Amino acid sequence: MRALQLNTVVLVVEIIGGIGANSFSLIMDGIHNVSDEVALVFLVLAYTFRAGLSGKLLRSANLFNSIGLLVICAPLVWRVVERLSHPIEVLGVVPIVAGLIGAIGNWGVARVLRESSKEDAAIRLAYVHNLGDTLVSLIPVAAGVLVFTSGSSIFDSLFALLIGAVIIITTLRAVIGSHRELLWPENVSCGHPRSEQSL
Repeated sequence: MRALQLNTVVLVVEIIGGIGANSFSLIMDGIHNVSDEVALVFLVLAYTFRAGLSGKLLRSANLFNSIGLLVICAPLVWRVVERLSHPIEVLGVVPIVAGLIGAIGNWGVARVLRESSKEDAAIRLAYVHNLGDTLVSLIPVAAGVLVFTSGSSIFDSLFALLIGAVIIITTLRAVIGSHRELLWPENVSCGHPRSEQSL
């Protein structure tokens, strides 16, 4: 639950900050954290159900979450490309502050999950993902610094495209590279003892 609470803070700060500052780099990272929020919610739910049901729940949740993230990301990337030709002023200090909060929050989520990740494949996926998100959340910080120092909002759009590329590539790699954990419920124990019925 603590991981879920921390992630909620991150996504609220980034999305509200991104909308208020006209920062697509923050909005993109915030949308990324909405996906993490859904994954964590289903992870919590999976641990409350019996083994067979929890495995099926995680399988469905991971597939839905990955596809949903790609579907949401595509139109956002298109909007960013449009903004490159029609720049809008971005408040550079907001991505700096909100991005730092995001990085600290993602690191906190990973820290909360670290011990449990040693014993469960589903939690290990979430742990590794949030470690990577710590670095991704620093991208809006870099964008904000460049916007603030140069006065040009184009850097926010360029860094938003970078985040979009990271989201698409890492999501596809996670699905392909972890297909056993993602697609087959018998490979995800969710803290439940394995039994013949759940295999």
